[in-house]
Amino acid sequence: SMAFFSLSEEEKMRIAMEKGGRAWRGYFPVGGELTSGMPDLKEGIYLGTELDSHDWRVKAGMPMHGANLFPESPAGFRDTILDYVEQVTRAGHLVMEAIALSLGLDGNYFKARLTADPLILFRIFHYPPQPTGTMQWGVGEHTDYGLLTILLQDSVGGLQVKSGGQWVDAPPLPGTFVCNIGDMLDRMTGGLYRSTPHRVLNASGKRRLSFPLFFDPAFTAKVERIAGIDMVYDDRDQRWDRASVHDFDGTYGDYLLRKVSGAFPQLGRDLL
Repeated sequence: SMAFFSLSEEEKMRIAMEKGGRAWRGYFPVGGELTSGMPDLKEGIYLGTELDSHDWRVKAGMPMHGANLFPESPAGFRDTILDYVEQVTRAGHLVMEAIALSLGLDGNYFKARLTADPLILFRIFHYPPQPTGTMQWGVGEHTDYGLLTILLQDSVGGLQVKSGGQWVDAPPLPGTFVCNIGDMLDRMTGGLYRSTPHRVLNASGKRRLSFPLFFDPAFTAKVERIAGIDMVYDDRDQRWDRASVHDFDGTYGDYLLRKVSGAFPQLGRDLL
């Protein structure tokens, strides 16, 4: 990943997101993604489950589904990415099985209803050092949209999580992942499992890499409260956007498109 991000801008733009079409795949430069309307101090590659033109979702023009855009350099990057996505997706199924059991449900609950064929989105992010005399968020305060995010950090640090109204560091621990709860798990459990706001500030003076894999419901799945679970907590009054994950009505795809269109306005206009 560091070898890729060390390439010239011209080389990296050979796989620019604009070339990914409805699949929403490819590279974006520093400042190319917005959080709450503000440009992030990061660049990255958007990836996902590799689907060819024969897949029914691709034939139907379903957003977020299709072929990845892989760079020619470094050698072997494509195979490494696809192998990583496959293995971490397997881990996502296991974590969701454990969450189902914690709720007194059958271990297969989520897989039977939402994730037999989950929407898998994978990102590789590079956070450059802060320019001298500035302080800019690598990514501003936000919550993740789906069920679960499985995040691998490098050793640099910079991830912060909001807990009890306070921001605390989530330092990298060797040999571990960070698991973020997403908005849909919050919605399904009435706030029992809460999607926690987080942000990134790379003040280390070093280059930082992170690798979040988003394990989400199928695009067409309708996400509703789990039967028998009452509303536990709605944190809209504490959220930066004053929005509630419990208000919307529709499919996960409806929710996701609305959210990512705010991050990439032009691409969003092309899809909606």
